[in-house]
Amino acid sequence: MELDDFKKQINQKLETSHLPLSEVDIASLLNNKTQSIYKKIKKSLWFEIFSSFLIILTFGYIGNGSVSQSIHIYFTVFTFIFVLFIFAFAYLLKKTNQVNTSNLPVKAKMQNLVQLMEDFMKRYFQFTMTFIVICFVFSFALGYSEKEPLPLLGMWLINLDANRELAIGFSIGYSIALTIFVFYFTKWYLKKLYGNYVSELKNHLEELKSND
Repeated sequence: MELDDFKKQINQKLETSHLPLSEVDIASLLNNKTQSIYKKIKKSLWFEIFSSFLIILTFGYIGNGSVSQSIHIYFTVFTFIFVLFIFAFAYLLKKTNQVNTSNLPVKAKMQNLVQLMEDFMKRYFQFTMTFIVICFVFSFALGYSEKEPLPLLGMWLINLDANRELAIGFSIGYSIALTIFVFYFTKWYLKKLYGNYVSELKNHLEELKSND
C-alpha cells in the first residue's frame, strides 16, 4: 500500500506538470516516505522499551515477593537482563536517529537504515533462540537444586516419579513445542514491528534505482 501511494504521488505530479519527474522531485518524495517509515520504526522501538520496563516491574515484583529461592533467583536474574535490553533498544534508537539526521543523500540514508535494521533483526532472532535454551537450562538447574519445591510442582513430580520415561518424554516434548512456538512467533513479531518497514524502504530504493 505504501508503494502504491508513492507511485500515485509520482503519477499525479506528472499529470499536473506534464514534465519528467526530476531526481530532486523523486528524492523529495522518497525523503518524505523515509521520514514516515523512520517514525514507525522509532515507535516500535519505544514499544520495546516500554514493554521491557513493564516486564522489569513484573519480574522484580515476583522475584522479591516469592518465598521460593529458585523463583526468587530466576526472576531477579531476568529482571537485570531486561534492564540490559532497555539499554540495547535505547542504543538502537540513537543509531536510527543518527542515520535519519545525517547529511547523507536520501538514497544512502535509506540504505544505511535498511542495513542497520536487518543487522538488528538478525541479532534479535539469534539472541532469542539462544535465550530460550538458556532459560530451559537455568530453570531446570534451579528446580533441581531447590530444597523445598513448590507444593503444586512437588505433587506433579511425585506423580511422574513413578514413570521416569513419561517425565523425560514430557519435558523433551514441552521444550521442543515451546522452542518451535518461539521460533515462529519471533519471526512474526520481528516482521510486524520492523520487517514490513524494511521491505518498504527496499521497495522505495528500487523505485529510485529505476529512475536513475
